[in-house]
Amino acid sequence: MPARRSSPAADIATVVVFAAFIAVLGLFPGIPVGAAGVPIVVQNIGPLLAGAILGARRGAGAVVLLLVLVAIGLPLLSGGRGGIAPFLGASGGFLLGWILSALVTGLIVERASRPTTPVLLLATAAGLVVDYLIGVPWLAVWTGDLGAALLTTLAFVPGDVAKVVVAALVAAVVHRALPDRLGGAAARTR
Repeated sequence: MPARRSSPAADIATVVVFAAFIAVLGLFPGIPVGAAGVPIVVQNIGPLLAGAILGARRGAGAVVLLLVLVAIGLPLLSGGRGGIAPFLGASGGFLLGWILSALVTGLIVERASRPTTPVLLLATAAGLVVDYLIGVPWLAVWTGDLGAALLTTLAFVPGDVAKVVVAALVAAVVHRALPDRLGGAAARTR
């Protein structure tokens, strides 16, 4: 059975709703870590879920929309942060990394023949790694010390690994309930 194509209006609505969902995750306050003050937040599960559930294009679109709204001043980040300052501070690389995180997660899920739990675990883990690959060097430049940036980042790992697992499990449930959610390879092979 061929996958149903969604309309552009439905795609836009999905992106907007998911951006709002990621913003709601920002209601949980962050816990600042280390001297740089990069917070541990619940909100960074949002890009993983966006990519795993919506796919690469729509997932990254939801994250870009959220970040644009933050950049224009809406206080949608954890702790009520908004404006340009969060992008220029210690956590700026992690925020920008959210875009690639959703994109990479979505690309892996779309290319799978079926979005099984192991595929979703791999995809969300890859999305997290991409975020770290952008966030840690940014933090190192900001602090002037790569060693300190790596050490600070270790505090995030246990919680982020838990978020990878939760995101994969939630996405697996969504894909079982809505098997044609993605229009990519996963939906075409059914």
